Amino acid sequence: MAGSGEEYLIARKKQIGRRQKILTIVSMFSFFSSTVFAVIPAIQQASQPKPAIASPSAESVLQQQARGYELVLQREPENQLALEKLSLLRLQLKDAKGAMELLEKLVKLHPERQDYKTVLVHAKKKTEE
Repeated sequence: MAGSGEEYLIARKKQIGRRQKILTIVSMFSFFSSTVFAVIPAIQQASQPKPAIASPSAESVLQQQARGYELVLQREPENQLALEKLSLLRLQLKDAKGAMELLEKLVKLHPERQDYKTVLVHAKKKTEE
């Protein structure tokens, strides 16, 4: 019986060892899965685009562009592109008088351009209304 007692102890140790391995594997699996379930929502939240705090209005963007062209005209008073763009911006901002001044200057500098004359006539009609 002494032999069967040793065999029993050896079998029992093997059984306990297997249970410990299974318990260790289950514990590791549950640890990693809980970590994954905690990290995935954090990653999803970080990858979502954040809404802009405040988007500038269309009018303020036009005013900023107009200021830029005004600065160019301070350095180069006869810059054709700046005069043209600023006059169009002023028309969009409903400043027909300001646009008319610039268009008159464009017509004087470039009398051959019929499109400048046409826009000038349009701006004059706007100021009369």
